Amino acid sequence: MAEQMNDKIAQMENYIMKKCLWQFHSRTWDRKRQNENILGMTKRILLGQPVDKDTPEDRCYWVDAVTMAEAFRERCPWLADMTKDEIAALMDGLYERIDFLTVTGSLNQELNDQHY
Repeated sequence: MAEQMNDKIAQMENYIMKKCLWQFHSRTWDRKRQNENILGMTKRILLGQPVDKDTPEDRCYWVDAVTMAEAFRERCPWLADMTKDEIAALMDGLYERIDFLTVTGSLNQELNDQHY
């Protein structure tokens, strides 16, 4: 079961790494904020939950999240067969993986340069 989940996460990760420019922000804090907000909103959209769009920043994240949710539904037809709990666990795993790749496991030392 865990292997199947990792395969699904890898498919979604592949889409993000190839199609999403937000992962390339130049500072750690910005990448963390992007990951949290865009992936968090995408999770809520896939679960059919409401998403806050009160601020211009929220709306910016929301647009990326809507686009990503649509792409995931199109490219990952197995999502339709998953329960809400399974989708939530999948998205949590995807968040952890993307956060590792773009922040905590990144070899880009400029991400934490105070003068950059």
